Amino acid sequence: MAAAGGWRPAGGRRRRRGRAGGEAEEEEEAEEGGAVLRRLREARDDLLSSGFWAASAGAVRAPLGGSSEPPSRCVCYGLGRFSGCPAARLQLAFLLLLLEELGVPPGRCSLFDPVFSARELAALARLGLRLLPDNEEGKHGVEGSGTLFYMVHCGKALYNNLLWRNWSAGALSKMVIIGNSFKGMEERLLSRILERDYSYIAKVLKGTEEVALPAHPRYLDTFNDTSVHWFPLPKLKELSPEVWDFVEEPTYEECDDLEIIRKEDSADGRSPAAARS
Repeated sequence: MAAAGGWRPAGGRRRRRGRAGGEAEEEEEAEEGGAVLRRLREARDDLLSSGFWAASAGAVRAPLGGSSEPPSRCVCYGLGRFSGCPAARLQLAFLLLLLEELGVPPGRCSLFDPVFSARELAALARLGLRLLPDNEEGKHGVEGSGTLFYMVHCGKALYNNLLWRNWSAGALSKMVIIGNSFKGMEERLLSRILERDYSYIAKVLKGTEEVALPAHPRYLDTFNDTSVHWFPLPKLKELSPEVWDFVEEPTYEECDDLEIIRKEDSADGRSPAAARS
Protein backbone atom coordinates (compact mmCIF):
# COMPACT_ATOMS: atom_id res chain seq x y z
CA MET A 1 0.00 0.00 0.00
CA ALA A 2 2.73 2.45 0.81
CA ALA A 3 4.85 3.95 -1.89
CA ALA A 4 7.68 6.46 -1.85
CA GLY A 5 5.33 9.28 -2.79
CA GLY A 6 2.48 8.26 -0.48
CA TRP A 7 -0.28 5.68 -0.35
CA ARG A 8 -1.79 4.08 -3.38
CA PRO A 9 -5.15 2.34 -3.52
CA ALA A 10 -5.31 -1.40 -2.99
CA GLY A 11 -5.41 -3.39 -6.21
CA GLY A 12 -8.46 -3.96 -8.37
CA ARG A 13 -10.16 -2.09 -11.18
CA ARG A 14 -13.38 -0.18 -10.86
CA ARG A 15 -16.48 -1.99 -12.11
CA ARG A 16 -17.98 -0.13 -15.04
CA ARG A 17 -21.72 0.35 -15.37
CA GLY A 18 -23.58 -0.32 -18.55
CA ARG A 19 -25.40 2.93 -19.13
CA ALA A 20 -23.82 6.30 -19.88
CA GLY A 21 -25.41 7.93 -16.83
CA GLY A 22 -24.04 5.22 -14.57
CA GLU A 23 -20.59 5.58 -16.09
CA ALA A 24 -20.62 9.33 -15.53
CA GLU A 25 -21.69 8.83 -11.92
CA GLU A 26 -18.93 6.29 -11.41
CA GLU A 27 -16.32 8.61 -12.93
CA GLU A 28 -17.45 11.39 -10.61
CA GLU A 29 -17.19 9.08 -7.59
CA ALA A 30 -13.73 8.00 -8.70
CA GLU A 31 -12.60 11.62 -9.02
CA GLU A 32 -13.91 12.39 -5.53
CA GLY A 33 -12.21 9.32 -4.12
CA GLY A 34 -8.97 10.26 -5.85
CA ALA A 35 -9.16 13.74 -4.34
CA VAL A 36 -9.57 12.26 -0.85
CA LEU A 37 -6.53 10.03 -1.34
CA ARG A 38 -4.51 12.92 -2.76
CA ARG A 39 -5.24 15.07 0.28
CA LEU A 40 -4.35 12.11 2.47
CA ARG A 41 -0.95 11.81 0.77
CA GLU A 42 -0.45 15.53 1.34
CA ALA A 43 -1.20 15.03 5.05
CA ARG A 44 1.36 12.21 5.13
CA ASP A 45 3.98 14.43 3.54
CA ASP A 46 3.13 17.17 6.03
CA LEU A 47 3.72 14.83 8.98
CA LEU A 48 7.01 13.64 7.54
CA SER A 49 8.37 17.05 6.50
CA SER A 50 7.49 18.66 9.84
CA GLY A 51 9.48 16.05 11.74
CA PHE A 52 6.46 15.20 13.90
CA TRP A 53 6.33 11.57 12.82
CA ALA A 54 10.06 11.08 13.39
CA ALA A 55 9.74 12.65 16.85
CA SER A 56 6.71 10.48 17.64
CA ALA A 57 8.33 7.21 16.58
CA GLY A 58 10.08 6.83 19.94
CA ALA A 59 6.77 6.93 21.79
CA VAL A 60 5.29 4.48 19.29
CA ARG A 61 8.15 2.03 19.83
CA ALA A 62 8.16 2.37 23.64
CA PRO A 63 5.82 -0.58 24.32
CA LEU A 64 7.91 -2.80 22.04
CA GLY A 65 10.95 -2.31 24.25
CA GLY A 66 9.19 -3.80 27.27
CA SER A 67 7.20 -6.91 27.91
CA SER A 68 4.21 -6.01 25.73
CA GLU A 69 3.42 -8.25 22.79
CA PRO A 70 3.96 -6.50 19.43
CA PRO A 71 0.56 -5.70 17.88
CA SER A 72 -0.49 -7.93 15.00
CA ARG A 73 -3.80 -6.13 14.41
CA CYS A 74 -5.32 -2.69 14.90
CA VAL A 75 -8.71 -1.23 15.77
CA CYS A 76 -9.49 2.46 15.17
CA TYR A 77 -12.44 4.32 16.68
CA GLY A 78 -13.68 7.87 16.29
CA LEU A 79 -11.58 9.04 13.35
CA GLY A 80 -14.20 11.49 12.11
CA ARG A 81 -14.91 13.06 8.70
CA PHE A 82 -11.44 12.92 7.21
CA SER A 83 -12.54 13.91 3.70
CA GLY A 84 -13.32 17.44 4.87
CA CYS A 85 -11.57 17.80 8.22
CA PRO A 86 -7.79 18.42 8.06
CA ALA A 87 -7.24 17.24 11.66
CA ALA A 88 -9.01 13.92 11.03
CA ARG A 89 -7.02 13.51 7.80
CA LEU A 90 -3.76 14.02 9.67
CA GLN A 91 -4.85 11.47 12.25
CA LEU A 92 -5.59 8.93 9.51
CA ALA A 93 -2.24 9.64 7.87
CA PHE A 94 -0.55 9.09 11.25
CA LEU A 95 -2.41 5.78 11.60
CA LEU A 96 -1.20 4.60 8.21
CA LEU A 97 2.39 5.52 9.08
CA LEU A 98 1.89 3.67 12.35
CA LEU A 99 0.79 0.50 10.56
CA GLU A 100 3.88 0.67 8.36
CA GLU A 101 6.14 1.18 11.39
CA LEU A 102 4.67 -1.79 13.26
CA GLY A 103 4.37 -4.04 10.21
CA VAL A 104 0.60 -4.46 10.55
CA PRO A 105 -1.03 -5.12 7.13
CA PRO A 106 -3.90 -2.75 6.22
CA GLY A 107 -6.26 -5.72 6.07
CA ARG A 108 -5.59 -6.32 9.77
CA CYS A 109 -6.80 -2.82 10.68
CA SER A 110 -10.52 -2.31 11.33
CA LEU A 111 -12.26 1.04 11.79
CA PHE A 112 -15.60 2.33 12.98
CA ASP A 113 -17.14 5.75 13.14
CA PRO A 114 -20.89 6.22 12.55
CA VAL A 115 -20.22 9.57 10.85
CA PHE A 116 -18.23 8.12 7.90
CA SER A 117 -19.68 9.14 4.53
CA ALA A 118 -19.99 6.84 1.52
CA ARG A 119 -17.00 8.60 -0.07
CA GLU A 120 -14.91 8.03 3.06
CA LEU A 121 -15.93 4.38 3.27
CA ALA A 122 -14.85 3.95 -0.35
CA ALA A 123 -11.49 5.62 0.35
CA LEU A 124 -10.85 3.33 3.34
CA ALA A 125 -11.67 0.31 1.19
CA ARG A 126 -9.28 1.47 -1.55
CA LEU A 127 -6.56 1.72 1.08
CA GLY A 128 -7.20 -1.92 2.00
CA LEU A 129 -8.58 -1.10 5.46
CA ARG A 130 -11.58 -2.89 6.92
CA LEU A 131 -14.80 -1.60 8.45
CA LEU A 132 -16.25 -2.99 11.67
CA PRO A 133 -19.87 -4.00 10.96
CA ASP A 134 -21.39 -2.77 14.24
CA ASN A 135 -21.11 0.02 16.78
CA GLU A 136 -19.30 -1.86 19.53
CA GLU A 137 -19.19 1.19 21.82
CA GLY A 138 -15.51 0.33 22.31
CA LYS A 139 -16.23 -3.19 23.59
CA HIS A 140 -13.72 -5.01 21.38
CA GLY A 141 -11.84 -8.00 22.72
CA VAL A 142 -8.20 -8.67 21.90
CA GLU A 143 -9.06 -12.38 21.42
CA GLY A 144 -5.57 -13.48 22.38
CA SER A 145 -3.74 -11.30 19.84
CA GLY A 146 -1.54 -8.27 20.41
CA THR A 147 -3.82 -5.38 19.41
CA LEU A 148 -3.25 -1.67 18.88
CA PHE A 149 -6.26 0.54 19.60
CA TYR A 150 -6.05 3.93 17.89
CA MET A 151 -8.54 6.25 19.60
CA VAL A 152 -7.37 9.86 19.31
CA HIS A 153 -9.76 12.30 21.02
CA CYS A 154 -12.38 9.64 21.77
CA GLY A 155 -14.82 9.93 24.66
CA LYS A 156 -13.77 8.55 28.04
CA ALA A 157 -16.55 5.94 27.96
CA LEU A 158 -14.98 4.28 24.90
CA TYR A 159 -11.71 3.73 26.78
CA ASN A 160 -13.59 2.55 29.86
CA ASN A 161 -15.68 0.10 27.79
CA LEU A 162 -12.57 -1.23 26.07
CA LEU A 163 -10.86 -1.89 29.39
CA TRP A 164 -14.00 -3.60 30.76
CA ARG A 165 -14.23 -5.88 27.73
CA ASN A 166 -10.61 -6.99 28.30
CA TRP A 167 -10.60 -6.92 32.10
CA SER A 168 -7.90 -9.48 32.91
CA ALA A 169 -4.15 -9.18 33.26
CA GLY A 170 -3.60 -11.51 30.33
CA ALA A 171 -5.81 -9.55 27.93
CA LEU A 172 -4.73 -6.07 29.01
CA SER A 173 -1.06 -6.98 28.62
CA LYS A 174 -1.73 -7.60 24.91
CA MET A 175 -3.12 -4.09 24.34
CA VAL A 176 -1.56 -0.82 23.27
CA ILE A 177 -3.83 2.25 23.28
CA ILE A 178 -2.99 5.48 21.46
CA GLY A 179 -5.43 8.10 22.62
CA ASN A 180 -6.30 10.64 25.31
CA SER A 181 -3.87 10.63 28.22
CA PHE A 182 -5.05 8.54 31.17
CA LYS A 183 -2.87 10.72 33.41
CA GLY A 184 -4.66 13.75 32.02
CA MET A 185 -8.05 12.22 32.81
CA GLU A 186 -6.91 11.56 36.37
CA GLU A 187 -5.71 15.15 36.75
CA ARG A 188 -8.79 16.79 35.25
CA LEU A 189 -11.56 14.72 36.82
CA LEU A 190 -12.56 14.63 40.45
CA SER A 191 -11.54 11.24 41.83
CA ARG A 192 -15.12 10.41 42.83
CA ILE A 193 -16.33 11.08 39.25
CA LEU A 194 -13.54 9.03 37.70
CA GLU A 195 -14.16 6.12 40.07
CA ARG A 196 -17.95 6.27 39.66
CA ASP A 197 -18.33 6.81 35.90
CA TYR A 198 -15.06 5.44 34.53
CA SER A 199 -14.07 2.89 37.14
CA TYR A 200 -11.97 0.70 34.84
CA ILE A 201 -9.76 3.65 33.87
CA ALA A 202 -9.40 4.51 37.55
CA LYS A 203 -8.49 0.94 38.49
CA VAL A 204 -5.92 0.40 35.75
CA LEU A 205 -3.92 3.60 36.32
CA LYS A 206 -1.33 1.93 38.56
CA GLY A 207 -0.85 -0.83 36.00
CA THR A 208 -0.33 1.54 33.07
CA GLU A 209 2.80 2.81 31.33
CA GLU A 210 2.27 5.99 29.33
CA VAL A 211 4.42 8.04 26.96
CA ALA A 212 3.05 11.28 25.51
CA LEU A 213 3.39 12.15 21.85
CA PRO A 214 5.67 15.18 21.48
CA ALA A 215 4.11 18.62 21.33
CA HIS A 216 4.41 20.30 17.95
CA PRO A 217 3.20 23.84 17.19
CA ARG A 218 1.61 22.74 13.92
CA TYR A 219 -0.51 20.01 15.54
CA LEU A 220 -1.50 21.45 18.90
CA ASP A 221 -5.19 20.70 18.27
CA THR A 222 -4.72 17.53 16.24
CA PHE A 223 -2.66 15.45 18.68
CA ASN A 224 -2.95 17.37 21.93
CA ASP A 225 -3.26 15.25 25.08
CA THR A 226 -2.39 12.12 23.07
CA SER A 227 -0.31 9.35 24.64
CA VAL A 228 0.76 5.77 23.97
CA HIS A 229 -0.48 3.48 26.78
CA TRP A 230 0.42 -0.11 27.52
CA PHE A 231 -0.06 -2.48 30.43
CA PRO A 232 3.00 -4.56 31.37
CA LEU A 233 2.04 -7.90 32.90
CA PRO A 234 4.35 -7.50 35.95
CA LYS A 235 2.68 -4.17 36.84
CA LEU A 236 -0.80 -5.65 36.40
CA LYS A 237 0.07 -8.54 38.70
CA GLU A 238 1.00 -6.05 41.41
CA LEU A 239 -2.58 -4.76 41.55
CA SER A 240 -4.65 -6.06 44.44
CA PRO A 241 -6.95 -9.06 43.81
CA GLU A 242 -9.95 -6.85 44.61
CA VAL A 243 -9.23 -4.82 41.48
CA TRP A 244 -10.11 -7.81 39.31
CA ASP A 245 -13.16 -8.98 41.25
CA PHE A 246 -15.64 -6.33 40.07
CA VAL A 247 -16.41 -6.91 36.38
CA GLU A 248 -19.85 -5.35 35.97
CA GLU A 249 -20.53 -3.83 32.55
CA PRO A 250 -20.54 0.00 32.64
CA THR A 251 -23.96 1.65 32.27
CA TYR A 252 -23.18 5.39 32.83
CA GLU A 253 -26.60 6.01 34.40
CA GLU A 254 -25.24 8.88 36.50
CA CYS A 255 -22.93 10.32 33.84
CA ASP A 256 -24.02 13.79 32.71
CA ASP A 257 -21.81 14.08 29.59
CA LEU A 258 -21.21 10.71 27.97
CA GLU A 259 -19.22 11.90 24.89
CA ILE A 260 -19.95 8.81 22.77
CA ILE A 261 -22.59 7.73 20.28
CA ARG A 262 -24.47 4.80 21.80
CA LYS A 263 -25.56 1.86 19.70
CA GLU A 264 -29.22 2.80 20.07
CA ASP A 265 -28.46 6.39 19.00
CA SER A 266 -27.00 5.54 15.56
CA ALA A 267 -29.56 4.10 13.14
CA ASP A 268 -29.72 0.38 14.02
CA GLY A 269 -26.28 0.32 15.63
CA ARG A 270 -24.63 -0.93 12.45
CA SER A 271 -21.98 0.67 10.27
CA PRO A 272 -23.08 2.98 7.43
CA ALA A 273 -22.00 0.33 4.93
CA ALA A 274 -23.93 -2.41 6.71
CA ALA A 275 -27.00 -0.20 6.96
CA ARG A 276 -27.04 0.24 3.17
CA SER A 277 -26.71 -3.48 2.39
